[in-house]
Amino acid sequence: MLQAVFHTACKMVRWLSAKLGPTVASRHVARNLLRLLTSCYVGPTRQQFTVSSGESPPLSVGNIYQKRPILGDIVSGPVLSCLLHVAHLYGEPVLTYQYLPYISYLVAPGSTSGPSRLNSRKEAGLLAAVTLTQKIIVYLSDTTLMDILPRISHEVLLPVLSFLTSLVTGFPSGAQARTVLCMKTISLIALICLRIGQEMVQQHLSEPVATFFQIFSQLHELQHQDLKLESVGRSEGQLPKVAFSDGQLRPVDPTLLDELQKVFTLEMAYTIYVPFSCLLGDIIRKIIPNHELVGELAGLYLESISPSNRSPASVEPTAPSTGPEWDPQGGGCPQDDGHSGTFGSVLVGNRIQIPDDSQPESPGPLGPISGVGGGDLGSQSEDNALKRELPRSAHGLSGNWLAYWQYEIGVNQQDAHFHFHQIRLQSFPGHSGAVKCVVPLSSEDFFLSGSKDRTVRLWPLYNSGDGTSETASRLVYAQHRKSVFFVGQLEAPQCVVSCDGAVHVWDPFTGKTLRMVEPSDSRVPLTAVAVMPAPHTSITMASSDSTLRFVDCRKPGLQHEFRLSGGLNPGLVRSLAVSPSGRSVVAGFSSGFMVLLDTRTGLVLRGWPAHEGDILQIKAVEGSVLVSSSSDHSLTVWKELEQKPTHHYKSTSDPIHTFDLYGSEVVTGTVANKIGVCSLLEPPSQATTKLSSENFRGTLTSLALLPTKRHLLLGSDNGVIRLLA
Repeated sequence: MLQAVFHTACKMVRWLSAKLGPTVASRHVARNLLRLLTSCYVGPTRQQFTVSSGESPPLSVGNIYQKRPILGDIVSGPVLSCLLHVAHLYGEPVLTYQYLPYISYLVAPGSTSGPSRLNSRKEAGLLAAVTLTQKIIVYLSDTTLMDILPRISHEVLLPVLSFLTSLVTGFPSGAQARTVLCMKTISLIALICLRIGQEMVQQHLSEPVATFFQIFSQLHELQHQDLKLESVGRSEGQLPKVAFSDGQLRPVDPTLLDELQKVFTLEMAYTIYVPFSCLLGDIIRKIIPNHELVGELAGLYLESISPSNRSPASVEPTAPSTGPEWDPQGGGCPQDDGHSGTFGSVLVGNRIQIPDDSQPESPGPLGPISGVGGGDLGSQSEDNALKRELPRSAHGLSGNWLAYWQYEIGVNQQDAHFHFHQIRLQSFPGHSGAVKCVVPLSSEDFFLSGSKDRTVRLWPLYNSGDGTSETASRLVYAQHRKSVFFVGQLEAPQCVVSCDGAVHVWDPFTGKTLRMVEPSDSRVPLTAVAVMPAPHTSITMASSDSTLRFVDCRKPGLQHEFRLSGGLNPGLVRSLAVSPSGRSVVAGFSSGFMVLLDTRTGLVLRGWPAHEGDILQIKAVEGSVLVSSSSDHSLTVWKELEQKPTHHYKSTSDPIHTFDLYGSEVVTGTVANKIGVCSLLEPPSQATTKLSSENFRGTLTSLALLPTKRHLLLGSDNGVIRLLA
C-alpha cells in the first residue's frame, strides 16, 4: 500500500513539474523536494546500512564509486527520482544553478569557528548533500563538469571533509553517522576521479584527497600523545591544542577521540587506500604526503583478516601484482590501472577502454575498480553509471528562458509584487486580424484568443526554445461570422464561451459547438458578455437595449432578464464583470455610468456616474472591490457600495484600454504600448515600461496575466500574441 502511495505521489509530482513550467516548478516543487531530501536521513535508524558486510570490506556492494546503501537511501529514492525528473525536463542548468547552490548551503560551516556539535538536521543535510552531488556528477556533461569542478571542490568536498575529519566537532549519531558520511564521500570523490582522469585530479582535487588521507596521520600521532593531551594546561571552556608533525597547532576534543578511532579504523584505511591507489597510480605519491602510512594501515588490515596471506609492508599502487593480496576473496585490481586522462576511460595495454554495459562486474568485494568492468551502465540501475546523458527535452532552458529562470529562482518567494522585466519568452502567430481578447485557462497551460479574423484559437503554454520560438495553435474554432470580442471559460462544465454578437458555447477538446444563443432581435445585438464563476454554469449577456440576460448552458431558454437603465439613457453596455462569489454583476456604459446588480434578486444595488468617458473595462476582485478604466484616461478602484473611489489613477498620454489583476496590483496596458503596475491598496503611484520594438511589434490590443507563472500575454493588432515576463 505504501509503495502504491509513493508511486502515485511521484507521478503527480512529475506531472506537476511539466505543467507548472520551469520557474514555478523550481520555486515550489524542486525547492521543497530538496528540503525533503534532508528529512530522509534524519535519525540513527535512517543511517544504518541495509546490507550486512560480515567479514568483507565496507565497499562490498556495488561499484567502487557507488555508495553502500543505508536505509535513508531507500527512503530518499522517490525524492531523488523526482528531482532528476525536473532536471530531465528543464536541462542541466537545474543541476548547476539550483541543486548545486543548495548543496553548498547544506554543507556550509556554521558561523562559529570554535568547537561545536552538529545537530541532527545538519548531520542529515551532509548525508543528503553528498548523495545528491553523486547523482549530479553522473548527469553533468564533460564540459560542465570541468567548468564547475573548482566549485565542487571548494564549496562541497572541502566543507564536507572539514566536518568529517574534524577533531573538535562531534556527530549526534556518533561513529555510525560519521562512518556513513565517510563511505559516501569516498564514493563521490572516486566517481569524480573516474570521470576526469589522473591529470585533472592532480590539478583540481589534490587538496580534498590529501585532506581526506591526512586524518589517519593525525589520529596516528594522537595515539602517541595521549598522555601529553591530558597534561596540557588549558583555560576553562577551551580545548587543548596539539602540535602535529606538519607544524600546525590544532585544537583537539579528547572526548571525540573514541568516535574518530571507531570510524578511521584499519578497515577504513584499506577501504580508502585501495581504490585511490588504483585510480591515481603514481600520482598518489605527489598529492598524498602520507600515502605510505595509510598503505601500511591497509596492509595491517589485510593481515588481520587473512593471516595466511603474505603481509605486505605497504600496498604499492604501482605494483599490480599485489592486487590479489588486496582482495583475499579473489577479486583484484585490473592489471593496468593507468588512466588516460579522458573522461571515464582507462588505458588497457595500448588502447583506450571505454566502460561498456556488456562487461561483467568483478566478483570481488571492491567490484570493478578503474571502470573497465563498469557493469550495466544504465541497463539495470542508473546508480551503476559513470556518466549518463540528460535526455533532450522540448522544455529545456536556453536563451531568454534560461536568463529569466535564473533570475526567478533567486527572487524572494515572499515578494508579492509583480515585476515586469520585458523578457520575450515565446510568440504565437496565427491570427490574420487584430487580437481582441486573450484569456488564460485556469490551469495556465493553455490560453484562448479571439480575433477580428472571426476565429478563436486555443494555444499551449508550455515553455520551449530560447525565447524566439513560435508556437502553433492546438485548435481553431471558426464558426463565428463576425469579429470575436469576448472569450471566456465556464469552469464548472469545462466549456468555452465566445461572442461575436451571438454567443457560442463549445467544447475546447473537440471544437464542437454545444449551443448558440442568438439575440432575440437582430437590431438589438449583444454588446458585452461575462461568465459566472464555478460552481455556477450561467452566462450573463448585455444587449444594446440595456437589458441583462442570464442563460444556463445546461438548459434551454433564459434564466433571468433584468433591465439596467431604469428609465435613463446611459448608452451601450461596454463591459460586464461578475464578482468572484457570483452574487453581483456590474455593468459599465458608454456614458461612463456604472450599475451594480444583485444576481440573486435582480435588484439594482447602486448606479453612479463613475467616469467622464466611455467605460473600457471592468474587473471585480475579492472583498467587493471593483476596478474600472475609461477613455477619460483614468483607472479607478471602488468599493461596491461606497460613494467615493478608493484610489484614482490618471494616465497622462493614453487611456488604459486593457488591464488585468495580480493579487493587490493592477497591470495595465495602453495603445502607446506602455505596461504599468499600480496598487489597489497603496496611495496612487504607477510604474510604467515602454515595450521595445524588439520584444513587441504592432499596437497593444489586449493583455492577460498568468498569476501563478507571473507572465504576460500581449495581443497586437497584427494578429501575433507574445509571452513576456
